Amino acid sequence: MTTKERYEGVRAEVDEECRKVGRASEEVTLVAVSKTVGPDDVALAIEGGATDFGENRPDQLMMKADQFTQLNWHFIGNIQSRRIRDIVGRAVLIHSLFEESHARKIDECARVLGIVQDVLLEVNVSGEASKSGLEPDQVTGMLTACESLPNLRVRGLMTMAPQGDADVARKTFADLRALRDQLAAQLPPEKAACFTELSMGMSEDWREAIAEGATIVRIGRAIFSESF
Repeated sequence: MTTKERYEGVRAEVDEECRKVGRASEEVTLVAVSKTVGPDDVALAIEGGATDFGENRPDQLMMKADQFTQLNWHFIGNIQSRRIRDIVGRAVLIHSLFEESHARKIDECARVLGIVQDVLLEVNVSGEASKSGLEPDQVTGMLTACESLPNLRVRGLMTMAPQGDADVARKTFADLRALRDQLAAQLPPEKAACFTELSMGMSEDWREAIAEGATIVRIGRAIFSESF
């Protein structure tokens, strides 16, 4: 199968999973995680209908976003302070914000560009030591800090589930959805209307994520790897 065919297959599976749980397929954005492939594979995925791509390294984001300006590029990797200026404005959405100092720098870079940068707060729902992100009880404080930054807009939350157990993954995703809903209920209506995104689910567990309300799934190997 080609990258084009694999993307079409994954998109069809996402649509079918949405149907099974009574959701509209338009509710779920499929982000093709292109971090391991070059421009040729990106072009093939575009032929299959892909519009949203995810990168975890600033250099790759810069190269591909500057080449494919018509696409929606998502930054899904660890944020380094010195590379924030390379991410802001190229990424339509930064998925991995959890440090207040980074929020302030994103806001400043966005101010210079004259834009409002959309971000997600990364939450370590499972509590795994190997994963980064805010603890669930830290999210309210971080959200409050971000609300004071005029060129930064928090659109929702992101998490990664422990691998290897579908039931644990599903509980992780359900907990993130509950946290999103709890936070949204405390926001003014105009801000709550924007605080809707749940970026959760990857190649191994995106089905569980969709069942628990994911609005964004990040899938790489199932699209770009022949051996998946």
